[in-house]
Amino acid sequence: MSYFFSLLLLQEGRCLYVILLMALYWCTEALPLAVTALLPIVLFPFLGILPSNKVCPQYFLDTNFLFLSGLIMASAIEEWNLHRRIALRVLMLVGVQPARLILGMMLTTSFLSMWLSNTASTAMMLPIANAILKSLFGEKDTSKDMNRENEENQASLQQNKLYTVPTEMQFLASTEDKDLTEEKEVASDVLSDLKKEEEYKTNIWKGFLISIPYAASIGGTATLTGTAPNLILLGQLKSYFPECDVVNFGSWFMFAFPLMLIFLLLGWLWISILYGGINLRGWRTKKSNIRVDAEARAREVIKEDYQKLGPTKFAEQAIFFFFCMFAIMLFSRDPKFIPGWASLFAPGFISDAVTGITIVIILFFFPSQKPSFRWWFDLKAPNTETQPLLTWRKAQETVPWNIILLLGGGFAMAKGCEESGLSVWIGGRLHPLEGVPPPVAVILITIVIALFTEFASNTATIIIFLPVLAELAIRLKVNPLYLMIPGTIGCSYAFMLPVSTPPNSIAFSSGHLMVKDMARTGLLMNLMGVLLLSLAMNTWAKSIFQLGTFPAWANIHAENATSLSTAVENVTLSALNKI
Repeated sequence: MSYFFSLLLLQEGRCLYVILLMALYWCTEALPLAVTALLPIVLFPFLGILPSNKVCPQYFLDTNFLFLSGLIMASAIEEWNLHRRIALRVLMLVGVQPARLILGMMLTTSFLSMWLSNTASTAMMLPIANAILKSLFGEKDTSKDMNRENEENQASLQQNKLYTVPTEMQFLASTEDKDLTEEKEVASDVLSDLKKEEEYKTNIWKGFLISIPYAASIGGTATLTGTAPNLILLGQLKSYFPECDVVNFGSWFMFAFPLMLIFLLLGWLWISILYGGINLRGWRTKKSNIRVDAEARAREVIKEDYQKLGPTKFAEQAIFFFFCMFAIMLFSRDPKFIPGWASLFAPGFISDAVTGITIVIILFFFPSQKPSFRWWFDLKAPNTETQPLLTWRKAQETVPWNIILLLGGGFAMAKGCEESGLSVWIGGRLHPLEGVPPPVAVILITIVIALFTEFASNTATIIIFLPVLAELAIRLKVNPLYLMIPGTIGCSYAFMLPVSTPPNSIAFSSGHLMVKDMARTGLLMNLMGVLLLSLAMNTWAKSIFQLGTFPAWANIHAENATSLSTAVENVTLSALNKI
């Protein structure tokens, strides 16, 4: 106990107190996440950890502006419904069989989540999924013809002292038919068929709903701007290892995009098999006419929704062009395997943030309607104001500014750990882990973080764990990216609980999923994610990030950490001797 109090008297002890306090607030959400992220601005200067002129700039690093550019681009896409047009077009191409529709939903959601937020992608795709499901299984109210048929059958059946049983068509015409709990004395084969149809309908509905948040979480890992933990990794790398330049938009995409595709395919197979989209036993069984009709209705619903969007507008074409430019320029700035366009400028002057902000600034003055060249020569033409692709008022309303503060809080925390010596102190307590083989360490780290993030915000989780992983890598004498990248992506692999991620909560709030559904589906998803991530880190990631060697930029940090560690231990021992 005396050692604990003596530690609090030291700078690293006070920094540890702030981090534990913020971790507690983030996990319990006693304060809003963004408000908790502002605590370093107050506590670090008052506790003598960092002066304010070093804390405040962490909230506006170039990494924050890269993320802001992605959020503004997403806002413009949503403003002109380009994301909805893309989603419906993909669904028209993949077909309307349940397994194909689930695949279409997952592909579309994951692609959108690469550029939009995971929450926005899920919130946009769920209404589309519900409309398709209602077309497959009908509305809650049965048709007049069925009611007439039901009344005629009921009169004849009651003469034989039998209860009426809904037909297969009536089952498929109800989205939430829960009034069949009464015992019905009918032939066992008819009752069995009805139960199978009800089970099939329920399972397909669950498979649709559960695939969307999972695809959003997986898709967000494919780009640096797809989710906050990816950008926190980039920011903390620049803080701990300023000489590290191997992680940028292009190199990350080359690593994470193949991983996303493989995980998406395996996840689709698992969900389709589990919920009846793919029937391994009866794949040759001929579909009933009822299901054929239902699929035809679903096809018509998708086509009708697409037609409601009308012809492609000039604004949509412009947004799509700038979106492609946004992605291409970020990818080609410095792809590492060939010289990028940034090599034409002075080294170190052009970053991903410069690229992203350059594109999104154009959105605020580029016209949303096709300009007419006659206007310049027509003296009587009215001088009307042209609406741009995106107004600042719309950006203010739709951009989640709290995420910018959350990122800044993470970078401020990392800076405090580095400047106070806390990261070195933590590294000195990791001696028992020095004998762990690095491949085993990757699996253990991914499992621990994936489980931790089931109960806590993924952003808060990675902010807490990254400094520890960086010091652990130094102790193990491995490339820090070998441990930090799995920890970052593992934060997005939270599939088991409704509270794990906002997309999970949105899908669960529909009322068609139970906790046990997400738990049994998410358990194998988590396991697949851990194994696939380990495979990626030990194969193609090694060549992309040069993971096979201990880099010079990490060696410089290790030498500085060793000298600082000796100083910290001397100060700690002197404090203990005084006590």
